[in-house]
Amino acid sequence: MATYITEECINCGACEPECPNDAISEGESIYVIDPKLCSECVGFFDHEACQSVCPVECCLPDPKNPETEEVLLARVKQLHPDKTFPDLASLPASLSRFRKG
Repeated sequence: MATYITEECINCGACEPECPNDAISEGESIYVIDPKLCSECVGFFDHEACQSVCPVECCLPDPKNPETEEVLLARVKQLHPDKTFPDLASLPASLSRFRKG
């Protein structure tokens, strides 16, 4: 699922610089996440960086937009062609929340 920002957002901006894909931007009244750019930080972290810095915990997986780890890893590879990411089969737990024990 791509992540989205709920209406509880206090517009603090803490999340925006944490996104490795530049998927977060300031909306009219709250910050928003472009689901076409969100990879839920797969390939970068074992957690969603926006959620880890959000003081009101309003960055949540979007139940209306379910996506697999495979889709998210393919997206990050497309968004960052200059970087090397492991294949899905060898993706370590440190680079995907899907692999947490």
